[in-house]
Amino acid sequence: MSEKSYSTSDLSRRSGDIIVEALRRPVTITQRNKPRLVLMNIDDYEEMRKQGDPRRAIKIGELTEIELDEMQRALDKYRSEASAGDE
Repeated sequence: MSEKSYSTSDLSRRSGDIIVEALRRPVTITQRNKPRLVLMNIDDYEEMRKQGDPRRAIKIGELTEIELDEMQRALDKYRSEASAGDE
């Protein structure tokens, strides 16, 4: 089954349609023509996690200071790259 792809603009305008699609199969969300996110139904997500995927979802309050600093650096880098692409 091939993945559908939508832009962040599509997500803003057609969120309901995109959510319906994501309930059937993973949907890629792109920004500036680069894949940035994947939206998928919870059953597929839980199955992926069971298969030993090391990624995890946590609440922001559970992050350590080091993890928060790393996240802030990654966000700053993303913003600077996004700003450079707008020029």
